[in-house]
Amino acid sequence: MAAETTTDTEAPDMSEPLTGWGRTAPTLARVLRPRSYEEASDAVRACGARGSIARGLGRAYGDAAQNAGGSVLDMTGLDRVRTIDATAGLVVCDAGVSLHRLMEVLLPLGWFVPVSPGTRYVTVGGAIGADIHGKNHHVSGSFARHVTSLELLTADGEIRTVVPGTDLFDATAGGMGLTGVILSATLRLLPVETSLMTVDTERAGDLDDLMARLTATDHHYRYSVAWIDLLARGAATGRSVLTRGDHAPYDALPRRARRAPLAFRPGRLPAAPALVPEGLLGRTTVGLFNDVWYRRAPRHRTGELQRLSAFFHPLDGVPHWNRIYGRGGFVQYQFVVGHGHEETLRRIVQRIARRGCPSFLAVLKRFGEGDPGWLSFPMPGWTLALDIPARLSGLGAFLDELDEEVVDAGGRVYLAKDSRLRPDLLDAMYPRLADFRALRAALDPRSVFTSDLSRRLAL
Repeated sequence: MAAETTTDTEAPDMSEPLTGWGRTAPTLARVLRPRSYEEASDAVRACGARGSIARGLGRAYGDAAQNAGGSVLDMTGLDRVRTIDATAGLVVCDAGVSLHRLMEVLLPLGWFVPVSPGTRYVTVGGAIGADIHGKNHHVSGSFARHVTSLELLTADGEIRTVVPGTDLFDATAGGMGLTGVILSATLRLLPVETSLMTVDTERAGDLDDLMARLTATDHHYRYSVAWIDLLARGAATGRSVLTRGDHAPYDALPRRARRAPLAFRPGRLPAAPALVPEGLLGRTTVGLFNDVWYRRAPRHRTGELQRLSAFFHPLDGVPHWNRIYGRGGFVQYQFVVGHGHEETLRRIVQRIARRGCPSFLAVLKRFGEGDPGWLSFPMPGWTLALDIPARLSGLGAFLDELDEEVVDAGGRVYLAKDSRLRPDLLDAMYPRLADFRALRAALDPRSVFTSDLSRRLAL
């Protein structure tokens, strides 16, 4: 008797538990790994009633790239750098290409990615879907602003060329993969003379001191970010280490570095252990770390040369650093409030300090002009991002209260990092949400593209 055959899309052993980078709320999905546009199209057609969602390198912190009971398209097999115009500074690449790979290929040619978040292990498709931002938003905006066109596989099986200025582009930029599967993109690049950064570092004694320094001098720097001690209280509330810089010109390099000015050599440390004791990152240990980190920082230092990896992606040097929070994982919370709402920011920082939230990866930045994506996160103002162990007692209710303050100030939270926002707050945070839902309903009436995030927030 002939053996019964099973298609790839039906194979039970393809179901895998998936989480975001925060390692919370795992769900099972069939993971499909297309190696061509045709295979991606076939996978979408065969996705079934629970739909499908594209996934890159899994660096969204929450549930944006999960799809319980449905399918997930792992796009990392579509990883070709197709063409490079080294004169015009343009690259055409598949959506599964990582920013790390682009840096390896482009830096020797004197070009750099226009926007980089805190990790280079993000795919181009993920960067567009989350419309990522970096330390240079006040100068360069978010990632999608530098996309000149993209190819999008929509629910009807059509591959569409989508360009800026159209509704479909603005819905896709920041749309968390819910308008279709991004297959490729053309990016405009940033010219650089070296692979080093010239960096200025200084300490700010409290939150008001930090905001004053950022407001007064941010326009002198392409990149700017502040690490903030969210456990400091009293007169030291919001004390920070401010780091700003730009790409080093060739003339700034010492003689030994001029032999290979565009070499890309990111360092690497041992991986974080798979098993980390729960409670290791408590208030005491994080408080000690924060105090040491602040006091060891220079009061004022200018012109230090740093590797790109040290300036942009220090945590990438520790593989699986998200394990340090233990089995319970962590919540990454990022919000933005506009200029004129500094008092809301002060109040939230004070509340976090009084609550004793043990966060040692907390950063504050200033955003520039908002981006056209209907669900893009940045808006002019102040953005604070912090990590908190997910098992912290009362965390959900506490963050709900902070959400209310953010909404009252006309702000929003970042969907690419969210894992727990109440859906009733979303309309107030994203004014173009109704347009997004309407376009999605017309383009994808059967909800072929869906995710745990989209179900949770009724996107």
